[in-house]
Amino acid sequence: MWINASILFWIAFLPAVLVFRFGMKNSDRYKYILSFSGAYLFSITIIHILPEAITETGDVKLAGVFVLLGYYLQMAIEYFSTGVEHGHMHLHHHHKGKEKYYILFAMCLHGLMEGTLLMHPSHMHEEGSHTTLMIGMILHKIPEAFALATVLIGMMEAKRAIFGWQFLFALATPVGIYLSDVWMDSPWASERTPGILFALVAGTFMYISTTIFFEANPQHKYTSNRIWMALLGGSAAVLVEYIL
Repeated sequence: MWINASILFWIAFLPAVLVFRFGMKNSDRYKYILSFSGAYLFSITIIHILPEAITETGDVKLAGVFVLLGYYLQMAIEYFSTGVEHGHMHLHHHHKGKEKYYILFAMCLHGLMEGTLLMHPSHMHEEGSHTTLMIGMILHKIPEAFALATVLIGMMEAKRAIFGWQFLFALATPVGIYLSDVWMDSPWASERTPGILFALVAGTFMYISTTIFFEANPQHKYTSNRIWMALLGGSAAVLVEYIL
């Protein structure tokens, strides 16, 4: 568990160093990466997270309700984060004020929710491999972290403040992993708790992955390269799920 937490921390923190040193442009290459990660994220949600949620809750309708809650919760999070969690880098001028605190709070809340997916396997009825989820988290974290670092640099001038905020964001997912394990060991948790958490995150991932596709192609014109990247992302998720 702690190895995964450490990997996700550095995956989320190091982009701030790279963006500060080299800069980051919203290029077509970056959009191809987003298309791949969005397709992978959507695919693991459908073939892994959602079935896990239904299995753990033992109630399809209950799982569906929490998937919807997760979907609309992510919509609310995006209202404050301006879409940074799905790689959106555009910085509006009004983000120089209080809005930067809203962005950090929203991103940390999103990170905490992500961490619940990687709770210790002993808390699950089916102790399957977390390889698929871990790869998905990494593919999702990379563009997310680059986008946040770019936005922070656009909002702040002090290097210490930029790295401090990125540090808090990077810490959110490991803290989410820890808190989910603590909660599962508490007397208030039930056998359905892991399934409910999975359903919530499934809803957020559905929102994020589909938004990636729509934002990357606002005119609904899909280039062949982006289609191929999306197919590769979906195929990679299936291969990892059933082979590793």
